[in-house]
Amino acid sequence: MNNRTQFLGTLVIALISISTCLTAQDSSVKLPSKKNFHLFILAGQSNMAGRGHIEEQDKVAHPRILALSADREWVPAVAPIHFDKKQAGVGLGKSFALAMVEADPDITIGLIPAACGGSPIESWEPGGFHTQTQSPPYDDAISRTRTALKNGVLKGILWHQGESDSREVRSKQYEKRLRALVLRFRKEFNDPQLPIVIGQLGQFPQKPWDENRKRVDRAQQSVVQYFPQMDFVSSDGLTPMEDNTHFDSKSLRIFGQRYANAFLDASVVTKKFKSTARRTSGRSAKGRKIEE
Repeated sequence: MNNRTQFLGTLVIALISISTCLTAQDSSVKLPSKKNFHLFILAGQSNMAGRGHIEEQDKVAHPRILALSADREWVPAVAPIHFDKKQAGVGLGKSFALAMVEADPDITIGLIPAACGGSPIESWEPGGFHTQTQSPPYDDAISRTRTALKNGVLKGILWHQGESDSREVRSKQYEKRLRALVLRFRKEFNDPQLPIVIGQLGQFPQKPWDENRKRVDRAQQSVVQYFPQMDFVSSDGLTPMEDNTHFDSKSLRIFGQRYANAFLDASVVTKKFKSTARRTSGRSAKGRKIEE
């Protein structure tokens, strides 16, 4: 047997081995019945996508928690779940899902990552485009969700966004745009009662709120009070990474549990969402621009 024949033989064996491994990996993701596959959209900007440092616990898969990959395949939900930017790390989605499956042993959670770091709310409109990610955040979220709906049932939207709108002009338009977004999401999926939970922006002492950030916070709480089936979860006590812009991994895990509590309180206890956060004050914020 000459060297070329040996090489080709080795190559074929290697390709067969790779194929076998991939098949075994793909077959390990078993989808539940459609009615028991509860889907949640993770939407907003970088603090929803997550920039937390990945630790070993974040790499552990749970058999009943899946995520829709960039290729629109269901895969085990391990960090990073998002893929909007190379900085993607730990987010709040996994801890949210863990709390949900622990509360109901019959369901599997399907996370639909759709957040885009740095995206202003104006890009969350049909045809909107975000230059940082070179993508249309809203259109992508809708398209990816429609793909996911072939296998499951949409149960809600987790929204965390507003940092990019904490500016003079944008903050004044924020409430109007957020109201329109809520109506648009619900119309898209033909569900006027689709639950939507909004998380409060980070309250970091090293980066106090200015009037624009306060205005966005007031707008979010106002929208939650205006629409049924919405809730607002507090960011009280959560801490930042070194950049004083993004929540650290520990805080994101806590934040995800708070989002889950909002959904669980609504579906199991009260059947109706209630706002749980108080209004927050802050002083003028100054600092360098952070890549989100």
